[in-house]
Amino acid sequence: MLGNFSYCNPTKLYFGDDSLRYLDAELPRYGKNVVLIYGGGSIKTNGIYDQVIKFLNKNDKNVAEISGVMPNPTLDKLYEGMEIARGHQADFLLAVGGGSVCDYAKALSVSVNCKEDPWEKYYLRFEEPECETLPVGCVLTMAGTGSEMNAGAVITNTKTKLKIGHVFASESVMPRFSILNPKYTLTLPHYQMISGIYDIFNHICEQYFSGEDDNTSDYISEGLMRSVICASRIANKDPRNYEARSNLMWAATWALNTLVSRGKSTDWMVHMLGQSVGAYTNATHGMTLSAVSLPYYRFILPYGMQKFKKFAINVWDVDPAGKTDKQIAEEGLSAMESWMNELGLVMSLTELGATEDMLEGIAGGTLIMPGGYKVLDHNDVMKILKESL
Repeated sequence: MLGNFSYCNPTKLYFGDDSLRYLDAELPRYGKNVVLIYGGGSIKTNGIYDQVIKFLNKNDKNVAEISGVMPNPTLDKLYEGMEIARGHQADFLLAVGGGSVCDYAKALSVSVNCKEDPWEKYYLRFEEPECETLPVGCVLTMAGTGSEMNAGAVITNTKTKLKIGHVFASESVMPRFSILNPKYTLTLPHYQMISGIYDIFNHICEQYFSGEDDNTSDYISEGLMRSVICASRIANKDPRNYEARSNLMWAATWALNTLVSRGKSTDWMVHMLGQSVGAYTNATHGMTLSAVSLPYYRFILPYGMQKFKKFAINVWDVDPAGKTDKQIAEEGLSAMESWMNELGLVMSLTELGATEDMLEGIAGGTLIMPGGYKVLDHNDVMKILKESL
């Protein structure tokens, strides 16, 4: 383990097929004026909305709603929510949905009382909130982002075609509690399910593919990756398998609650590439990651050979006997590619609607992160994007 670090995660989790009942214990802790935040309305057809409203009414909450939060929450939607929350004099934000809804709630939390433009302050200058933040609770309906137990929030500016995530340092931004009921994920469309699965897996990869020391965090990551691979194969054949879906939901949370990043550097370039693609195509987040992952990893493999070798042996059970380090590492990525194809993931930017004339703009909108095995320049980014088409 390298360096000095602290670890604190204040989010309380309630997990299981009867976990929503704990909402009744949490709601009395917060003020009367609640803003209920959700997406396109599926929670109304599957009954979750009625169950949540029942608890809100039982606790005598005054409820305003922000509906229609999109898979890639936009800045315009954030501005709309700020007006609703301010007009309601909100005391508490309750997000019911997937990671985008949770992200949106956290972005709203730091923006409602902010005296500046939140885009400028948080997403261009990456500053921390100086205003009072609103407490957030989450009822998760889709596994993937890990947003239910971290302080990250991704917002898309459709005018400038920038999709930017800010992981806030302030613990006050993290959800006070999150309710994780795997049954809520069982009816997701297959495309959304596998997209979420790859998001989980790539979150772990982003923290794994960095550093050269013998690191406990990497061993935890390898175990999580093996769990995701196993559960994903079961869920891909039987989407209603509760055990597999519960393991995926739990793995998603631990993949991005900062645990496996402790004591090491992290990469995040696949996410930077994918987010810029998403700003141009509005494609599903996990699929933007799957489209660029293998070209990126094959590009940086020579610079992180030993970790890719470890990945091949410990995650994909590649037999190293009689093979060079390069052969072992490449075999690991080939095994990963076979698994991705098995799930039915998007494997090229063309499938997402990206065209060659978009690449310069996508490259220009790609934030460069310094923590991986190679700090990319513009030409590197362009080469990876072209390989991803």
